[in-house]
Amino acid sequence: MTTAVTRPLTVTTRIDDAADAVDSAPTTAAYTATVYMNTAPHSFHGHQHHHPLAAATHPDGSPLRLVFHASDGIRDHKDAAEAAFEVGNRQGSDDNGQTWPRDIRSVSVGDVIKVTGPDH
Repeated sequence: MTTAVTRPLTVTTRIDDAADAVDSAPTTAAYTATVYMNTAPHSFHGHQHHHPLAAATHPDGSPLRLVFHASDGIRDHKDAAEAAFEVGNRQGSDDNGQTWPRDIRSVSVGDVIKVTGPDH
C-alpha cells in the first residue's frame, strides 16, 4: 500500500567517490541531510504518514542542507542522520560550519531527516 505525502519538490544529487577514476585523487564521500519539519499539531510524539511536512529553509527560501563528510564518526546514513539531529538541536555545526538557524525550532522526533550519500 502506498500513501501520498505532500511536500515541496526537492532535487538531490548523488555524490560519488572518484577513487576509481583514472589519474584522479579520491574525493571525500559526503552525506547531505535535509530536515522536513512536521507541521501537524501535537507532532512531537513521532511522524505519522498523514502529517504534513515542510522543508527547513534559509530566509531566502532555499533548502537548508547539512553536509557531513565520511569519517570515523560518520560511517553511514544513520550516523549522518544522528549528526543532523544534533545540529538541529543547536549542538554544533555541520562540516561546512553551518549551524541551525535561530528562527527555526529545534528538530524533534516527529520530524523527518532525509539523508543522501555516496551509496544512495
